[in-house]
Amino acid sequence: QVQLVESGGGLVQAGGSLRLSCTASGSILSINAMGWYRQAPGKQRELVATITSGGSTNYADSVKGRFTISRDNAKNTVYLQMNSLKPEDTAVYYCNANPRVPIYGYGSYWGQGTQVTVSS
Repeated sequence: QVQLVESGGGLVQAGGSLRLSCTASGSILSINAMGWYRQAPGKQRELVATITSGGSTNYADSVKGRFTISRDNAKNTVYLQMNSLKPEDTAVYYCNANPRVPIYGYGSYWGQGTQVTVSS
């Protein structure tokens, strides 16, 4: 069993910053990719950013230059630094991880989501 616990969401004014954190726990042997996704009301869940265990990153065009994803492999934690926030960044942000667990191998797990609201 793997659990992902997110923190750091909240309400911020446009132009402000927030930092999200997500820690994976459980019977984890290693973690391949970790990432952040978001879902705004009435819209599909979309990719925000991903990072591999080696540090390679990928960003949605809408957040390039404003958001930075990073991870601490020793802590099984991924971060999302969000700067220059815009009202259109308002969404529930979900953490995703692809850990390798005993017997079952690699799987995909999701956090419970954390609300980010950007006021204009």
